[in-house]
Amino acid sequence: MEIKKILFTTDFSEGASYALSYAADVAKTYGAKLYLLHVIHDITLSPGMHIPHGSADIMNKELQTNANKTLEKLRVSVCEDYKNAESSVVFGIPYEEILKFATEKGVNLIVIGTHGRKGLDRVLFGSTAERVVRNSACPVLTVRMPI
Repeated sequence: MEIKKILFTTDFSEGASYALSYAADVAKTYGAKLYLLHVIHDITLSPGMHIPHGSADIMNKELQTNANKTLEKLRVSVCEDYKNAESSVVFGIPYEEILKFATEKGVNLIVIGTHGRKGLDRVLFGSTAERVVRNSACPVLTVRMPI
């Protein structure tokens, strides 16, 4: 198995932060490029949602600025001694953008944290990790925090 490019995705949750150490360790072990990706859920793509254009633009710029800062802090905190890491923030439906990014970059492995939601929470919020696992063209390592 050849691992040259790894995609770590984060929603900035505690579980995702926990998974980053796995992604960084695998990248260091294989000397792979590590991509850190955060997808800002574009609520304007949600059915029935309407946000005035000007308000959406201001909100999106603020969300992107904050996400870039947070992602960079994560990258530095875990990957400071590993220079082959790059971070990106995109807008869209999270699982779709993760799969698109992985395809465009030719990723060999996706690392994603899981929340372990059950019951009504899972029905209401869905599972980005599950959708990525089901639809990914490459292997996906799901990491769940210890209970």
